[in-house]
Amino acid sequence: MKFAKYSFLAAGLYGVLTVFPLYFMGAKLAADYPPAINHPEYYYSFIGVTLVWQILFLFISRNPLGFHPVMPFCALEKLSLVPTFLILTPDGLFPAVWIPLLVADLVFGVLFLVSYFKTKDQHPAEASS
Repeated sequence: MKFAKYSFLAAGLYGVLTVFPLYFMGAKLAADYPPAINHPEYYYSFIGVTLVWQILFLFISRNPLGFHPVMPFCALEKLSLVPTFLILTPDGLFPAVWIPLLVADLVFGVLFLVSYFKTKDQHPAEASS
């Protein structure tokens, strides 16, 4: 149980700390990685949806057994950058600066799957272990 708690807590905290600042970085990203953001509604909506996932991870960390059925979807969210990497890399379109983010998402995705299987047969009475 502790493994799942700490895995989801770490992912949620990491996610909030890396995603929330993006709300204030639109102009800097436009300057550093032109062209400017043409559709800010997509940019800010992406941040909002991603931030909601991070908050979900924090909630799961408080009660992994209660959210056990959601864990595979959380793993899928973390592993969803892999197809993007596989599609864009052959054409040289996946920015190298994103590699650490890809690795972090892969690690958290694996931790979420391990958490799912480690908590699969546990019952609420065992939640304190």
